[in-house]
Amino acid sequence: MPDITGLSHLTLTVTDVDRSLDWYQQLLGVQMIFEGEEPENAVTRFVVTIHPTSALILGLRKHRSTADERFDETKVGMDHVAFQVGSRAVMDEWVARLDELGIEHSGVKDAAYGSVITFRDPDNIQLELFALPGT
Repeated sequence: MPDITGLSHLTLTVTDVDRSLDWYQQLLGVQMIFEGEEPENAVTRFVVTIHPTSALILGLRKHRSTADERFDETKVGMDHVAFQVGSRAVMDEWVARLDELGIEHSGVKDAAYGSVITFRDPDNIQLELFALPGT
């Protein structure tokens, strides 16, 4: 079987690119690489960002047909996005960061499979911060 070496990028459809860009920049410190439009694909605007330490590329897109409604993980498609952090101890730092930004969250939940903090972006997309058990 051919190898997969990692996640290349994650692109989210959002209702307001500028609002989402500002939110992800404040929370994660992503830096914009480029922006543009793809009129042939009915994309009214997009931005591509990169996270400075993980090199995760995060794209944000607004399509011409994007409805002004909130994300619902119970519909077919994506359920949530989880960002891995280095250790359980770092989770407490994330709680402080989320609190500082006024972002509602679950607090740290410890389970046999790892530790998780759940919260939502401006379009209601469920996000998680996740640490593997024993880290």
